[in-house]
Amino acid sequence: MRQEIAAAGEAEKAEGQAAERPRPPSPYEQLGGAPVIAAIVDRFYDLMESDPAYAGLRAMHAEDLGPMRASLAGFLAGWAGGPRDWFEARPGACMMSLHAKLPINRDLAGQWIEAMSRAIVAQPGLDPPLANAFTDTLARMAMGMAR
Repeated sequence: MRQEIAAAGEAEKAEGQAAERPRPPSPYEQLGGAPVIAAIVDRFYDLMESDPAYAGLRAMHAEDLGPMRASLAGFLAGWAGGPRDWFEARPGACMMSLHAKLPINRDLAGQWIEAMSRAIVAQPGLDPPLANAFTDTLARMAMGMAR
């Protein structure tokens, strides 16, 4: 019985120590939170609107990109570990299913990746390994949508 009590005490002590350890910052926090994510998204859509290299990608979107800017910023924030508002407003939704009916080919996915990569790189002060990891993960997601 004493061994069981001692073991229980050690388990409680270990749990308490684990609770005291600070959690590592989320990618959302490492990136700089909502202001940086919004800046990335704005730069991405600005590039899509202004650079003819992204004409095919731009043609897939509505005239008013305002709602898409807000939606992508909300998605990226929640996806990176920030506020989950986008996900809570769309229970069960995922990027793959939301884009399933769109005619996304490798060229369009490549346009998306290039514009997003440029938008991420344009952000001052981002840690290069973090920016690269963010870009690589988004690129894999975009290519996963191509048919």
